[in-house]
Amino acid sequence: MVGFDLSEDLTMLRDTARDFADKELVPNAARWDRELHFPREALEKAAELGFLGMNVPEEYGGNEMGSLGLCVLLEEINRGCASTGVTISVHNSLFCSPVVKFGTEEQKQKFLPKMAKGEALGGYCLSEAGAGSDAASLRCSAKKDGDDWILDGAKLWITTGSEADAFIVFARTSEHRTRGISAFIVESTSEGFKVGKKEEKLGIRASPTTEILFENCRIPGSHLLGEEGIGFKIALDTLDGGRLGIASQSVGIGRAALEEALRYAKTREQFGKPIGEFQAVGWKLADMGTDIDAARLLTWRAAWLRDQKLPCSKEAAMAKSFASRAANRAARDCVQIHGGAGYTQEFIAERLMRDARITEIYEGATDIQRLVISRHLLAD
Repeated sequence: MVGFDLSEDLTMLRDTARDFADKELVPNAARWDRELHFPREALEKAAELGFLGMNVPEEYGGNEMGSLGLCVLLEEINRGCASTGVTISVHNSLFCSPVVKFGTEEQKQKFLPKMAKGEALGGYCLSEAGAGSDAASLRCSAKKDGDDWILDGAKLWITTGSEADAFIVFARTSEHRTRGISAFIVESTSEGFKVGKKEEKLGIRASPTTEILFENCRIPGSHLLGEEGIGFKIALDTLDGGRLGIASQSVGIGRAALEEALRYAKTREQFGKPIGEFQAVGWKLADMGTDIDAARLLTWRAAWLRDQKLPCSKEAAMAKSFASRAANRAARDCVQIHGGAGYTQEFIAERLMRDARITEIYEGATDIQRLVISRHLLAD
């Protein structure tokens, strides 16, 4: 782990993802954001490159690049388009990963091959109106009816909610606060499954965020993920991987902000010289570059631990907390370096600033990450 060179496979993955982002995402991201256009065409091309089966074993059609591979990929994708990035992150880390880890052979055979090929997209349903940071207070219910389960309730803030084909859904099967939660795989074609309100958002506007409604929603008993009552354990384990995805998204957004700020600082002249030669601007660039490198290293360390099947909750929280704040600082400074021009849609700075804001909120808000980190430190 102390070595800092990527393996040959990871280097090839990074270069392929970077080329894909430059050709398919960067030229289109502003338009997708403006038109609220879900980038399905780009996702189809991403699937052809294997980007939708990063954590899926080869026997199910994936490329099994692990958490570190997914982090390398997501940095490059999010540098080009954060909306595409979060879609790929949720699909890989929040749907495919828990099916690989906790699913039965029947579930793996049914869902993983089509997910890896991009024939279907995955989503994740945990949050509710009264259960955000306090996820264990969820009230969506699942009751046995013969061999089936009947789900009732509503989920909020669901990424790819109107586009995904199957979801990991957490519902209450008994009244115990944590051991009363179970996880299920629910297809969008299930009886009683409905897509509710679509949110109007500040950023990542090409990624639809919706309410998901379960109204007497019937699913087969075989779609219980893991054992009954271990849903909260599955949720926490899955979120460790999800936080690495958002940390990588943050690194990608931050890198885009740094690259855009550098380009502008080298070409914009005031008082007879490029503004990058002024100390006030140069120090901003220095801090941006340092923060992004530090965030990447924190993220890769946590990803490496997860790939080694070692505990990584503290490290994933550190990576997510630091990287998301670094991305927001970088995006704000990018706008500031552009001055008035950065406040217009002529430049990408304003979109990066809008996209960065969510990284401190979803997959566990910054203050929740601090709680996770501090509890681990105090317990050591």
